[in-house]
Amino acid sequence: MSDPLLVADHVTKTFTARRRASRGGSQVVRAVDDVSLAIEPGETLGLVGETGCGKSTLARCVARLYPLTGGTVRFDGHDISTLSGRRLRPFRREMQVIFQDPYGSLNPRRRVGSIIGDGLAIHHVADGSARREQVQHLMEVVGLNPEHYNRFPADFSGGQRQRIGIARALALRPKLIICDEPVSALDVSIQAQVINLLLDLQSDFRLTYLFITHDLSVVRHVSSRIAVMYLGRIVETGTVDELFANSRHPYTRALLSAVPPADPDAADSREPVVLPGDLPSSVNPPSGCPFHPRCPRRQADCELAMPPLDPVYDDGPDHLTACLHPLRAGEDLSGATSDGAA
Repeated sequence: MSDPLLVADHVTKTFTARRRASRGGSQVVRAVDDVSLAIEPGETLGLVGETGCGKSTLARCVARLYPLTGGTVRFDGHDISTLSGRRLRPFRREMQVIFQDPYGSLNPRRRVGSIIGDGLAIHHVADGSARREQVQHLMEVVGLNPEHYNRFPADFSGGQRQRIGIARALALRPKLIICDEPVSALDVSIQAQVINLLLDLQSDFRLTYLFITHDLSVVRHVSSRIAVMYLGRIVETGTVDELFANSRHPYTRALLSAVPPADPDAADSREPVVLPGDLPSSVNPPSGCPFHPRCPRRQADCELAMPPLDPVYDDGPDHLTACLHPLRAGEDLSGATSDGAA
């Protein structure tokens, strides 16, 4: 077993937000709360959860686009938690990001060739005609016409713009690419094309992906393992097969119940679990388990203790769950009841 390419250990990220002038003072937003995970070389770790749960913030922390409030990040055996400026630059080559918005992530005033070739210029990989040749080759690899090197982003469709972003991330031949919801802004027909492209590139260039999405159908198709995030914390991790067949955490089970099955007859009989309420505020999170205000299985002790992320029942060390009352195999969450805890 090789050493992990990326290890996040107890990573925490907080932001300070000002209150309205009438109230004064400030509020501390705990966007990422004590998260630990590891990604092996060549695998795809899917990171899923509701909007606002901290997925993108965690991605920016491990890429060191945000400074950490607490914890450490190790990349390829090196602690990059406190590196900045010149000392961080060599690791920038090895770790790239594909952003969610194919419109906002590209500078509309710059030509596509310059956007894709920026990394090659900044890291002194290629200049002049050599850089142009490499950029045009990258455009061809991701399915773009190399002759469109001098066009502007406005001349391309949304799917083509995301291919430009993929080519930019691929230019320096990184070891890790963080895919921050790379298909959520695209039409469904285009999503499949981009996902297949990412899978082909992973095979051809031996890439490792951290794939962030809220779409469990997508993450099942592309991922080796899945980490489920809720209110800044990881609540369950495991292989794709294990989580889809034998999820333990009530939140994971509720997310899976919303995935439409391919069989129309099964879709008619499906009963999605509707969780009460909304995602709690990161400014004032609930005591104990962060999921307990919405959990159908909550008990009195859920309000008091933060559950550790550990194996439960007979699960192996690769299937971890943060729940005091996890589900057993085949147990139906929709029929679960609480003991009356608020």
